[in-house]
Amino acid sequence: MGAAARPFWVWCAAVIVAGCAHTVSGHAVRPTPGIDDDSLSPIDVETLMLDQSQMRAITGAGDDLTIIPTMDEKIPVDIEQLAKTTPPQCQWFFEETRTFGADVEEFHKTTFQNPLRGALISEGVAAYRDSATAMGTFSDLVDLVDGCASTTFGPMFVGEWTATADSLQTRADNGCGRDYRVKNVVLVEVTACQFPASVPDIVMTNILAKVPD
Repeated sequence: MGAAARPFWVWCAAVIVAGCAHTVSGHAVRPTPGIDDDSLSPIDVETLMLDQSQMRAITGAGDDLTIIPTMDEKIPVDIEQLAKTTPPQCQWFFEETRTFGADVEEFHKTTFQNPLRGALISEGVAAYRDSATAMGTFSDLVDLVDGCASTTFGPMFVGEWTATADSLQTRADNGCGRDYRVKNVVLVEVTACQFPASVPDIVMTNILAKVPD
């Protein structure tokens, strides 16, 4: 594969796993056992997740919004085949174990699709043993985004990005984006593609409202 073709292929593959427009058929499956059996986190991530009816209401998609089969995860997932095709600075994009760090105590991520609009949205919550660990993971993530943005692949994976003391937002050139917020012992990720900017904002706000200060 030529150098010019590889970036396009990588991005098309990312459509499936990283929150861009792609339709998947089949039936949702139950989450596999997670990493939270011996959790040291004071917050249960299951109490923070929005259910399908809430996500349908927020997106306005109604019954057309469904959970993507096999993408209801209770452990961070790495897509090694895609990471290997990506510059080192951007490999974290396909590696949730780096995005959410090595100190995750609890985790849940669910991805929804709206085939009629070619749209996807996901909600992901990681919980840590204490707020210092959560903040350290968030700080490391900001560094990862900064490193990827400085490469020629930056527009494809990160695009325009901004960060504050507790929030991070990326908006890639294809209309997909990721939002992160850290609060207390929790790091929240909302990934959206082909939805209005207000939608991931509302999802994030509703999740964070359940996180104690």
